[in-house]
Amino acid sequence: MSAADPIVETEDADVEDKGVDLPKQLLKDKHSKFFKHMLGLLPEAYQSHDSSRLTLLYFSLSSLDLVGALDEISDKRKKELINWIYSLQVKPDDEHGFSRCGFFATDSLPESVDANYGHIAMTYVALCSLIILGDDLAGIDRESIIQGLKTLQLQSGSYQCISFGTESDARFVYCAACISFFLNDWRGMDVEKATNFLLSIQSYEGGFAQNIGRESHGGSTYCALAALQLMGKLDVISEESRSRLIYWCLNRQQSGFNGRPNKPVDTCYSFWVGASLTLLGAKDFINKECNFSFLMTTQDRYMGGFSKWPGYLPDPLHSYFGISGMYVISDEVEVHPALNISMRAYQHWQSQCTS
Repeated sequence: MSAADPIVETEDADVEDKGVDLPKQLLKDKHSKFFKHMLGLLPEAYQSHDSSRLTLLYFSLSSLDLVGALDEISDKRKKELINWIYSLQVKPDDEHGFSRCGFFATDSLPESVDANYGHIAMTYVALCSLIILGDDLAGIDRESIIQGLKTLQLQSGSYQCISFGTESDARFVYCAACISFFLNDWRGMDVEKATNFLLSIQSYEGGFAQNIGRESHGGSTYCALAALQLMGKLDVISEESRSRLIYWCLNRQQSGFNGRPNKPVDTCYSFWVGASLTLLGAKDFINKECNFSFLMTTQDRYMGGFSKWPGYLPDPLHSYFGISGMYVISDEVEVHPALNISMRAYQHWQSQCTS
């Protein structure tokens, strides 16, 4: 039996009894151990990701939430993590005003590096992580974050990720939409401009690109659809465009999913494309068994986690999207398809974080 062969563990055999059509070979205990390691000192193989520590925290917490292991983290440790996240919040100052407000990624960069500015993606994962941990967002400087968002939106309607000379595309429009949704405050976004930008990046193929004139991509398709959903604008996509979009997404499935035509299947697109089809109300057209079978070949049965392709080292990104990709297309949806957090976390946000 090779390392990629799935095995059945009896402690995970109850997943089907709960009405969730996941494979019994999903090694939840091993994935739990894999992600709990990421909450402490990073193993050597993953230390290059330390500059994105806040993102790793989100992947780890959300994965633990989905596999039912979040309560294995003590209340004391959860409080420590909440406090650490808040320590990364950048508030306005006299020199920069609101332009640097948000969250940055880590506190471990050298002192010579000026990291004291918010990054729109880090603000999104910070909010997700706080909500997953059960925080009420009382420590969020809401006004500063909303005003900071305003400084990041371009005339095109797109967003840049930080406040000076950087890339801008659909990923950051998605982050802005999630932040606005979580804070229940849309003053940081010109919704009409953002909507028009997203409509302009749908290509002739049917999918969405990162920017105008580029190739359709599974990740940017998800970002565009989820942002439109959160903005209440998903219905602006015409029926003809919607049909082409569904056709394009469905053609991304070979065994698992790829992100573009003529590319190999890749674990993470089980979420990006699977969630896109869920948002479009078309997930029933997915061959779930075929996708699950592919994911079982990228699951590491020894150390837990998922890799990009079979036989490769598992990493936090593909591990999280492998797990969330399974849950988002399951019969009993356990993942909010637009916010990319568990439905449990979403319900916590609804009850505790919206006042």
